Amino acid sequence: MFEQREVKGLTLDQVAKHVGGELVGDGSVPIFGIAPLDEAREGDLSFADTRHGELVHTTKASALILPAELKDEFPGPKVISPNPYLSFQRAMLLFYGQHTELPRGIHRTAVVGKGVVLGERVSIGPYAVVEEGCEIGDGVYIGAGCYIGPRCRIGPGSRLYPHVVLYPDVELGREVVVHSGTVIGADGFGFAFDGREYHKIPQVGRVVIEDGVEIGAQVAIDRATLGCTFVGKGTKIDNLVQVAHNVKIGPHTVIAGQVGISGSTKIGAYVQVGGQAGFKDHIEVGDGAKVAARSGVTKSVPPGTQVSGYPARPHRRQLRIEAVLSKLPELMRLVMEQQERIARLEEILGKGEQDVEEAEDDR
Repeated sequence: MFEQREVKGLTLDQVAKHVGGELVGDGSVPIFGIAPLDEAREGDLSFADTRHGELVHTTKASALILPAELKDEFPGPKVISPNPYLSFQRAMLLFYGQHTELPRGIHRTAVVGKGVVLGERVSIGPYAVVEEGCEIGDGVYIGAGCYIGPRCRIGPGSRLYPHVVLYPDVELGREVVVHSGTVIGADGFGFAFDGREYHKIPQVGRVVIEDGVEIGAQVAIDRATLGCTFVGKGTKIDNLVQVAHNVKIGPHTVIAGQVGISGSTKIGAYVQVGGQAGFKDHIEVGDGAKVAARSGVTKSVPPGTQVSGYPARPHRRQLRIEAVLSKLPELMRLVMEQQERIARLEEILGKGEQDVEEAEDDR
């Protein structure tokens, strides 16, 4: 979470230098805040890319951050950037700072077990529980009602918002952010069937989350059966994602909401996964791959490949399939018409053959 800084106003020229863009127009225009295109008013800065073409013409913002393609679409002062979204992020930090400053210290209702090692400036909120043998790094924030199981390690600067649960032996790196309601380290879904009933396989592995990972609300990351479930450095996971036992996710991957990743699947570095995609167990998704929303990934995906659909196929092939599917009603009508014509022709041909046979019999 972020808080707005006390900014009395910056000139657009100052903003442009901070975000690394090219100033076009009056650089002395005062900027007091940042707002969406359709809500911006005088004194606000906003940003647009090629998806926001129409709003560029109607916005009341004093200035915009734009890509070069939209340079001529907005008559007012602007900052031209090769990556408008990144420049927008830098402008946001200029006005909103880093994270909201959170309270420090251990609340009187918090429970801290034996042998817990606490770093400096640690905050543990009301009714939070930190079990024995945990190591909590400098500047860690543990929100109200969190449960940190035995032998967990939380790296410096990490933040756990209220009601996060870490089962035993979970390891979080530095600057990890975990939002409310997330459970890390619950048992993986493993059962052996004897023909009559299911028998639980002990889940004795752990979970390792590397530095700079951000995990949304209501996410479930299961512990490994053996070994570890792993999330690589800088990866971002949206709300309501299920990561099953022994999954390995590489660094700097982004996973949108309601994705399900089955056990022992490996997802590489810099992969982009759209919302509600599902992954079969024991497959691999290569570095730099892109998986479209609602894809059903049943086979491994080579590096750099873009896939979509169910089952997931190369995206261009899937588009061709969908184009054909959209014409199925018309194709069905044509097939039925052809079937009727064939039936009539067969009837005519059959009658003709019968006439020939009768003529031969008369001879």
